Amino acid sequence: MPQTIAARCCVVGGGPAGLMAGFLLARAGVDVVVIEKHADFLRDFRGDTIHPSTLQLMFELGLLHDFLKLPHRKAFQISAQLGNRKFVVADFRRLPTLCKFVAFMPQWDFLDFIAGEAKKLPNFRLFMKTAASGLLEDQGRVVGVRAAGPEGEMEISADLVLAADGRTSRMREAAGLEVEDFGAPMDVLWLELRREASDPEETFGSIAPGRMVAMIERGAYWQIGFVIPKGGAQAIRSGPIGAFRDTIVDCLPFLADRVEDLRDWEDVSLLTVQVDRLKVWSRPGLLCIGDAAHAMSPVGGVGINLAIQDAVATANLIAEKLRTGSLRDEDLAAVQRRRELPARLTQRLQLFIQNRVIRSVLAADAPFEPPLALRLLDIFPVLRQIPARLIGLGVRPEHVNSSRG
Repeated sequence: MPQTIAARCCVVGGGPAGLMAGFLLARAGVDVVVIEKHADFLRDFRGDTIHPSTLQLMFELGLLHDFLKLPHRKAFQISAQLGNRKFVVADFRRLPTLCKFVAFMPQWDFLDFIAGEAKKLPNFRLFMKTAASGLLEDQGRVVGVRAAGPEGEMEISADLVLAADGRTSRMREAAGLEVEDFGAPMDVLWLELRREASDPEETFGSIAPGRMVAMIERGAYWQIGFVIPKGGAQAIRSGPIGAFRDTIVDCLPFLADRVEDLRDWEDVSLLTVQVDRLKVWSRPGLLCIGDAAHAMSPVGGVGINLAIQDAVATANLIAEKLRTGSLRDEDLAAVQRRRELPARLTQRLQLFIQNRVIRSVLAADAPFEPPLALRLLDIFPVLRQIPARLIGLGVRPEHVNSSRG
């Protein structure tokens, strides 16, 4: 017989959306179980950006001081390099937040911190190495989750299953929710190369005909995202790693003395870019948030921001009703009404940049003039506050409900 567990809420997925939602719900007095299929949070090349809006949430929770003790790098602005010209794209120093920077921190440190705070609450339980395998249903209503953990099969009954299991969500698939796929013209090859003291001191992007590279300054090393045409990874990987090293040096000559650190293709990871959104985020007993509800493009690095904002809105809107057993199906729909517009507008902007800018750059075979947007940002610095707000705060930033159970 499978082990049986009961909770008010079962959160599937221990990423930013799932752990933050679990923590906030437990903080409000809800009995919460979070299950995460991996043994730890150590995953390479996850979104490692902690936005000013998230730092503001940490302040509202009274956790900012301790959080900023964790190793991190501050980015007060983001730039783009086009040929020999540098363009400042976003300047966070005028944002109406306490922290006017993006913090670059390994996502596992962020998740470990949130999990540690959540574990201090008596009504929060986290099960690692526990993978959801299906939904428990009763007369068309989701009433829990089937899962497998270190001690075998288990069934977790819950008033609400919160699906936060990412862009390949098994829970949304099991629930039969319809996904609208918007496509993407690119994928990303991720790699790391050591950083030297003489290197540039900030996070930036490099744009050249046929090539686009994102450089994230991580202290001792660069985290590098090399943008390629959609589906082009196999052709690139079929060639020698030396040819790829040469391409990197063509784009970023200052890395010439260390590209040999890429020994083989095992040192390069592929991020398959997808942009999609559920038409309906919930059904009785189940709600999808974060990438499970809306997979974001890496453009702007805002996916983690949207996921955390979803978690905050979810806790604000349903925590008290979930705690008291008065949650209705309409309350789940209210979360979608609150968060769908930010997701829709952000994806629309990402798709515009993907299809109008990135696609054109990747297809170019000759030097080109800087895009109009970059030229305007260069001429009118005040305009840099617009992308700073979109990246740093997002559309409709959420704030923590101060009431607790």
